[in-house]
Amino acid sequence: MFATGLSVIFIYAIMGLFFFFLLRALGEMFYFNSNSHTFVSFITRYLGDTAGRFAGWTYWIGILFACMAELTAVSTYVQYWLPGLPAWLIEVAVLGLLTLLNLTAARLFGETEFWLAMIKIIAIISLVVTGIIMVAANAKTPVGHASLSNFTGSFSLLPKGKYAFFTAFPIVFFSFAGIEFVTITIGEAKNPKKVIKKAVNETLLRILLFYIATLAVIMCVIPWGKITSGTSPFVQVFKIAGFNAVASVFNFVVLTAAASSLNSGIFSAGRHFFQLAEEAPKDSFLKKHFAKISANGVPAAGIVISVALMLIAPIMSFSSTAIEVFGTVAGATSDMYILVYVLALLPHRKYRESSDFMAAGFKMPFYKLSSPLTIAFFLVIFFSLFFIPADVFGASLAASWALLFGGWCWLTEKHKSANPRLSN
Repeated sequence: MFATGLSVIFIYAIMGLFFFFLLRALGEMFYFNSNSHTFVSFITRYLGDTAGRFAGWTYWIGILFACMAELTAVSTYVQYWLPGLPAWLIEVAVLGLLTLLNLTAARLFGETEFWLAMIKIIAIISLVVTGIIMVAANAKTPVGHASLSNFTGSFSLLPKGKYAFFTAFPIVFFSFAGIEFVTITIGEAKNPKKVIKKAVNETLLRILLFYIATLAVIMCVIPWGKITSGTSPFVQVFKIAGFNAVASVFNFVVLTAAASSLNSGIFSAGRHFFQLAEEAPKDSFLKKHFAKISANGVPAAGIVISVALMLIAPIMSFSSTAIEVFGTVAGATSDMYILVYVLALLPHRKYRESSDFMAAGFKMPFYKLSSPLTIAFFLVIFFSLFFIPADVFGASLAASWALLFGGWCWLTEKHKSANPRLSN
């Protein structure tokens, strides 16, 4: 990622802007109907059952891929301390632990997520503050001095050429994927309409702090050309600051951040699969066996089937290194999410043109321009993956899925329309 030099800041800023547009579009529809638990319901409402079924299953699969990517990242962070421990063993152990946590009770999940998120926020703020102090003191480091000149000196927008710049967009896209969870959980709030505005608009501040400010501080402390790809840049900053123990602690922090994302993914995947089962025909296998809530109040069957498929990640690690597995899974995840994000934006225009539209609602700014631009931007990222050798497989998989599964959804819905009894 840092191979693009300082232009990575612009890439994150551009990506953050379009994801903010996505959240504003979703936020406007959730403001209209805050009882919806997932944006897929809007796809079904405004685009039809075919698009809704395709988006629902595709999004669930996208969550699985995201979880596998986070699982691979967790093993990488654990190997910082235990380099001899096999990645697959770490992944199976962590997945088993988090599965038990999710099967226990939703309340325990919420408490765990609160503290994991708090650790991440404190850690990022501490990184930014440490970096600012080092720059202000012009602190000497093994690679020079911490200084603004590391960030502004010899600036070039394309230090590694156009190809490196444009191929960085899919990588950055993956770091934003899942940001829409902020809208999915809003329906459970006591005052959802108030929470929607606050949560969506505060996303801009989180992007500035967690992405833009953090990257700027890192590159002020370490010249971008000196940042190595084998170690987390967060850990590198603290090592350069001379806090080796803190570097180890911060590795724990990024480990908890990845574990938090994985935990949230398991939580979401289980409930999303439960929702898919709920919407299945009454006499279907899916409805009978997976549309159930356990005695602990969780969709146990949906969680178990989701986690079982996540075991693909440790199986892949038998024949690949952790970084290679992460790259493969990340590419596939990005592709799956892009397809759903485009489908999530399409019903927004239908909503604006329908009688549902709330003129006094939480309106997306400049929607006639921002909405199609965001759709076009996501599609460009999708097609760019076919020109990146490492991502061709994932892009081909997503395209094949869209063609085959999308066609199957269309045919089955057409068949159901011709035979109304099958819809019950």
